[in-house]
Amino acid sequence: MSSASQHHDLDPALKNALVKVPAITLGFWVIKILATTLGEIGGDLLSMSLNLGYLLSTFVFMAVFIGFVLMQIRARRFHPAVYWATIIASTTVGTTLADYTTRSLGIGYTGGSALLVAFLVITLLAWHRTLGRIDVASIHTPKAEGFYWLTIMFSQTLGTALGDWTSDTAGLGYLGAALIFGVLLLVLVAAYYVTQVSRTVLFWLAFVLTRPLGAVVGDFLDKPIAQGGLELSRVSASAVLLIAIVLLIWWLPQRAASKAH
Repeated sequence: MSSASQHHDLDPALKNALVKVPAITLGFWVIKILATTLGEIGGDLLSMSLNLGYLLSTFVFMAVFIGFVLMQIRARRFHPAVYWATIIASTTVGTTLADYTTRSLGIGYTGGSALLVAFLVITLLAWHRTLGRIDVASIHTPKAEGFYWLTIMFSQTLGTALGDWTSDTAGLGYLGAALIFGVLLLVLVAAYYVTQVSRTVLFWLAFVLTRPLGAVVGDFLDKPIAQGGLELSRVSASAVLLIAIVLLIWWLPQRAASKAH
């Protein structure tokens, strides 16, 4: 029997079990924004509040992120807690890596954003060239998962740099930047319902844009009042966001995305 025939003989439950990322729903995006906000504050907590610096904090968060990615790849089915823990880990490493790139390397938010856009595009092109598709429903092999999480890490890092560029370099402030990214996300929602634009393109655009939205909201919560923030405790804010994410994961239906045929 050919491999194609064996593939079609798999029962539906097994086919869905092989996809270990969640279906894209409104709840997915709500949790994603909260996770990116937590990642921004959590990254600042380690690098700034605990004074580990951007580089050492990046190494710490990268180790955690890689550990969760390996758990994801080795898992036999979709585990919501493991998936969202990996997303949070990607946002924390994205925060400190972006800060190291834009600040410690001295290339600024503009240079850092341009560099990270290039990395993200190269990763997506390599993924598509290697496997032929980059949609969520096709992520059911270790190689696809590897590309998926590498893309996510670069998108989270880029989102941090874009948030900083918009709020600082462009001078819009945290709330102004949040408004801009919120409007852009609404434009993508409208495009989803009234146009035939590729759903895969819209997904990755939304995935990138939710990151700077969470980043500027996180900065608004924890940055000093003199800089336009609320100067809330990073520990307390992180705890509240983590509790909210856990409750939403528990309350909202969590199911794996359907496998592409």
